[in-house]
Amino acid sequence: MPEATVHIEPDVAQWVALSLIDGVGSATLCQLLSQFGTPANVFAASRSQLRHIVSDNITAAICAGVDEATIAPTLEWLSQPGNHLITLADSIYPKALLEIANPPALLYAKGQLDCLSMPCLAVVGSRNATPQGEKNAEDFAENLSRHGLCIVSGMALGIDGAAHRGALKANAPTIAVVGTGLDIVYPAKHRDLAHRIVNRGLIISEFPLGTPSKAQNFPRRNRIISGLSIGCLVIEANLDSGSLITARQAAEQGREVFAIPGSIHSPVAKGCHQLIKQGAKLVESTEDILSEIQPILPLQPHFNTSPIGPLPERANASPEANTVLDSMGVDPIHFDVLLTATGLTVSALSTMLTLLELDGKISPLHGGKFQRLV
Repeated sequence: MPEATVHIEPDVAQWVALSLIDGVGSATLCQLLSQFGTPANVFAASRSQLRHIVSDNITAAICAGVDEATIAPTLEWLSQPGNHLITLADSIYPKALLEIANPPALLYAKGQLDCLSMPCLAVVGSRNATPQGEKNAEDFAENLSRHGLCIVSGMALGIDGAAHRGALKANAPTIAVVGTGLDIVYPAKHRDLAHRIVNRGLIISEFPLGTPSKAQNFPRRNRIISGLSIGCLVIEANLDSGSLITARQAAEQGREVFAIPGSIHSPVAKGCHQLIKQGAKLVESTEDILSEIQPILPLQPHFNTSPIGPLPERANASPEANTVLDSMGVDPIHFDVLLTATGLTVSALSTMLTLLELDGKISPLHGGKFQRLV
């Protein structure tokens, strides 16, 4: 699978530096960007301007800046093939995450970025799964992958690992969202699985390199698992399982929630039964899921193969939008080629492409390419 090019605006070092300041989490970073626009503008802001947004301690830390030694390990990691940083200014930032509360301001990613353009389904469940539970997870993930869905899970022991294995068994991409830095494989038992996921799919995290496994990281991780997905399937969960947090977040995000029932005597079935009582769809087969999500699956673009000439200027079309459309032609075109053809900045072109997609004029494709539809 070819890699899409990551476009970061502004300079990656400033994104990294701002995110590594103590106290600047995802929500704070988004507040700063909302006020000042870019990390460069944040670092250029005065103390009085910053104090309106953040505490005195964070203000002092931003004004002091971040030394090169602090960001050097991350920049070195990013220089290695297959390692990426995706920010809110990036044209490939997952649009589904923009719909959730407190979207991650940036994501560290390792593997194949094309996965992010696929329709995704979360598959989660107990770490202490039964053999039948793991088999169900693997079988469901394999079958759903063969229907074009990218399976998203948390690479934990039990159901998560089985779900990833099922997708890989179908020779399909899968996305693992983890609660550590991407220089750490957790659990260590899944080191081989992690390598297989990177080769065929993607591992992502909002946590900086070196972040160890901490209990408080996983609810934050879970909102990304559900946020990336159009639905969430729970396979075996205790009443205190973190999978129920993922399912609750999925419901709050407007995603579909599915659950596989089990024995009334099984502790790992009680969480699923509770979800079903609360309105989750009872699932016995992949068809139960596909019939529910089919109406909301992204439509395949219908490509017009006839010659396309320049669009006439319209009152509601900006000059930049017409420039982009006129530069696209008939065939799919890569972001970099379009950047050169239009003469726009990365930020301006990313904005235009998003607006044109929402207007039904273009469609994003794999590999960082776009297709004109009118």
